[in-house]
Amino acid sequence: PRIALTATATEATHAEIASRLGLQDARHFVASFDRPNIQYRIAPKNDPKRQLLQLLRAEHPGDAGIVYCLSRASVEKTAEFLVKNGVDALPYHAGLDARTRAGNQARFLREDGMVMVATIAFGMGIDKPDVRFVAHLDLPKSVEGYYQETGRAGRDGLPSTAWLAYGLQDVVQQRKMIDTSEGDDAHRRRLGAHVDAMLALCETVECRRVQLLAYFGQRSTACGNCDTCLTPAESWDGTVPAQKLLSTVVRLKRERNQKFGAGQITDILLGRKTAKVIQFDHDALSVFGIGTELREAEWRSVARQLLAQGLIAVEGDYGTLVLTDESGEVLGGRRPVVLRREPEKAAGPARAEKSSKRRSAPVDLPEEAVPVFETLRAWRAASAKEQGVPAYVIFHDATLREIATLAPSTLAELGTVTGVGENKLAKYGQQILETLATAAGAAE
Repeated sequence: PRIALTATATEATHAEIASRLGLQDARHFVASFDRPNIQYRIAPKNDPKRQLLQLLRAEHPGDAGIVYCLSRASVEKTAEFLVKNGVDALPYHAGLDARTRAGNQARFLREDGMVMVATIAFGMGIDKPDVRFVAHLDLPKSVEGYYQETGRAGRDGLPSTAWLAYGLQDVVQQRKMIDTSEGDDAHRRRLGAHVDAMLALCETVECRRVQLLAYFGQRSTACGNCDTCLTPAESWDGTVPAQKLLSTVVRLKRERNQKFGAGQITDILLGRKTAKVIQFDHDALSVFGIGTELREAEWRSVARQLLAQGLIAVEGDYGTLVLTDESGEVLGGRRPVVLRREPEKAAGPARAEKSSKRRSAPVDLPEEAVPVFETLRAWRAASAKEQGVPAYVIFHDATLREIATLAPSTLAELGTVTGVGENKLAKYGQQILETLATAAGAAE
């Protein structure tokens, strides 16, 4: 007998597995890909480490989570940054020695509230149920990779967050990596298709979950639990701004035989007389200052989306912008350009207050039960450390929440809680009742 199992395969991958293993005539079972407890959010990059810290402080204080970075250096710097700001964080990448990696992984699995900052070398086979968030500080190479990595959050079914910071440099970097990758043109085209699908997810104005599930061949309706559902983005006619940006690329090439990145082009469009603009006499170009109707962040968004749509390309080590075969259609007015406008965000303090109110208490937990729950978590952490086992092996968070809410006073009452079986009742029951009595005494 043969059986083939996989987690997040597209229809094409499914067909290839069946073909290569000769299982076309076998029975095929496909379960739902949906993880409704995970909230998907993608934010424009603006000092991503600071954005991450704000997320952790406002919504996930003391929670376990995974932060994925593209490079080993970024892993080290991010972990160090979080530790300096009071977050229990550990690094994990292939450059660390085996003992350090194993030790960090063990701590992540066994200790409550630990944040692992890692490359994608971390995570395969990790089954920690109480990971409350997965954050990406760099654009994943494919939707499959992104979905597998975010799927490490919330395996206990409780609400969790998948957060990604995404910017113009991510697009430039991914395109460069594809251009310099080993393999033939067909291989590079496949890599490009993967990145294009990931970019489409980042730039969509529709429900992110609908688009994610559609990638794996599953139909769904708007979920109400992703950023585009909770704070809908608008689409707008970006044809004229696109023409202005492309015209600047054209003028630099034709009149000066020069190529520059998005930063210099933005300065030209905004009419900024920077040292670099003056050095290259770019303030004499006819396109100088023609883009003052948009802010710098909006021009960077235009450039990013034109890259995502293949209407401009990046070239060389410095990420200079060049035209593509499709650029002429836009410049000639034969192709409209529809762009995504980021929703207006409230001021920082107001947003932080809103977030902290939303997550100040664990989900489905009365306010008076919160300190009891935290006391139970502390007891569980100490017990897990003493026994040398992961905390969730003793009790899942969901069980501790129910205990904190019900506040049982006898072993019989405690035995009615989901997750407290006969063995665990005998082993931990008296300790839990004592812990509850201590918490009640502290409250009085």
